[in-house]
Amino acid sequence: MSAPRIFDAKHYESLNASRGAVVSTLLSELIEPLGLKTAIDVGCGLGYFSGLLGSLDLRVTGVDGRQQNVEEAQRRFPRIAFQHCDAQDPALKALGQFDLVFCFGLLYHLENPLLTIRHLHAMAAKLLLVEAVIFPGEEPIMALVDEGTTEDQGLNHFAFYPTEACLIKMLYRSGFSNVYDLTSQPNHPEYHSGKNSRRIRTILAASVEPLQSALLKRVAEPSTQIAPWDPTSGVGHSHTLKRLRRLVSKTLAGKVESPKKMGKA
Repeated sequence: MSAPRIFDAKHYESLNASRGAVVSTLLSELIEPLGLKTAIDVGCGLGYFSGLLGSLDLRVTGVDGRQQNVEEAQRRFPRIAFQHCDAQDPALKALGQFDLVFCFGLLYHLENPLLTIRHLHAMAAKLLLVEAVIFPGEEPIMALVDEGTTEDQGLNHFAFYPTEACLIKMLYRSGFSNVYDLTSQPNHPEYHSGKNSRRIRTILAASVEPLQSALLKRVAEPSTQIAPWDPTSGVGHSHTLKRLRRLVSKTLAGKVESPKKMGKA
């Protein structure tokens, strides 16, 4: 028996249980009408979702960028085929097409998330499901973020974190004709805003053909009015961002007063 891994921590148990419930409900509704038979779990970690997909009678292939994860996932789920491959490597596409491409907890750990999404699009015959931590903001942008050195972070410990708008736009620009948000995100605090916290995760679906489900709502491709090459474009936007940064840096007491002052400006 191998020693517990970071993905076995209670935080991940809770996270996986909540999003696993949503995945099971959604796929139970879509598998028959879409004729889903095969699936690939990209960024499979220790194989939790590979096992879940297998329990739904899908023929599953699991892929991860860390060899130690592949070996442990294979030990835990011996009936599933696991392979070692970086999702950013074009070699990923050589694995072929799958009815369902599943990619949870990976895209925000990458240096090249758009390239990876293009790979996922090339492999997704019918449906793509993605889950990601999202950078705050309404613009379709990404931020280059330094990560920790633990094995649940990116391979090189820095990555581009997209806003949800950016993630949606990347899905459209990679070739998907339809992108969907969930009508109800998982029952976990990381998927919902609180009094003193913001939503940090999202689950999205993408497809070439339209999907029919009460669990999904189609979202339009985001756009931005900012023209980076125009020195007058986004001036007010930049001013607002500066004020927001100052707000975040203040103490809690300062945060209570600042919105009042901002409203008067």
